[in-house]
Amino acid sequence: MRTRGRPGAGPASPCGWAAGGDQACPGRRPSLCPRHSWLIYGRSNDATPSRRDGPGREQRVGGRFAAHEGRITGAGRRLLVLSHGFGTDQDAWHGIRPWADAHFRTLSYNLAGAGPGGAATYDPRRHASLYGYVDDLLDLLDEQAVERCIFVGHSVSGVIGLAAAVARPALFSRLVLIGASARYLNDGAYAGGFDQSDLDGLYAGMAANYQAWCAGFAPAVVGVPDGEAIADFSRSLFAMRPDIALATSRTIFQSDMRALVPRLERPAHLIQTREDLAVPLGAAEWLQRNIPDATLDVIEARGHLPHMTAPANVVAVLARHLAGTGD
Repeated sequence: MRTRGRPGAGPASPCGWAAGGDQACPGRRPSLCPRHSWLIYGRSNDATPSRRDGPGREQRVGGRFAAHEGRITGAGRRLLVLSHGFGTDQDAWHGIRPWADAHFRTLSYNLAGAGPGGAATYDPRRHASLYGYVDDLLDLLDEQAVERCIFVGHSVSGVIGLAAAVARPALFSRLVLIGASARYLNDGAYAGGFDQSDLDGLYAGMAANYQAWCAGFAPAVVGVPDGEAIADFSRSLFAMRPDIALATSRTIFQSDMRALVPRLERPAHLIQTREDLAVPLGAAEWLQRNIPDATLDVIEARGHLPHMTAPANVVAVLARHLAGTGD
């Protein structure tokens, strides 16, 4: 059976699905990849996806929750999933978690490459695409027998959660995306915030002297003179193995997830600061225009890490959108 991609989504990848941009299927299967068939047809697949990592090899997923240092707290009826962004780990939610635990059962985990066990969870082949991180999230939720959740993702985790919800809409009731972007590169009329030369300079700085790069990157991204937040962000950046940090940054900053955005079938609430070095306001407004059911809250805060520097502002938005939803 011949397959074709969604118009404008880009050419089919070696496994047969249209990815758009330069995101490639982690399996790269010569026949249709059962895990990612939803990207071709523009429809979701709520059957539990097959675990494949490479041609002909079944991937064992037992213990992923432990490997990613998953943590469940709180005693609420509804499940809230917290997924952090690049350069941080799940401790970045410390200002949000007391509120979350008072209203929800709260699940957090470390992305591949992050946290004390990050090097063991990172696979350069699987995680060369953001879809490797999507698979991590879905595998982890399946392992915990999660039937439905509210997803809160910061930065790159916003689009990781969005892609997971396109794949498995019944698993998600709604999403909150904090400082998220579908594409970081400027592209014609689309303002992602970076030119390729900007990113090439960033990669070169990381490769030349990772520690020195972190020392400059952390305060710039935090965006406010918050010594505790800068120290916390610096700690988690320094904890990443430099080669993994560089590879991860390339995967994130070169990604293009715009083709997936209109396919989201769940409500999304966007939280954006007025000044964000990593994500301009226009990128958040693009998401709001292209997600079928989206709201955008521009909060009175600066920087890319408002959940760390202005948690009360973020909690106020979360409470307004989530407290009475009944999801």
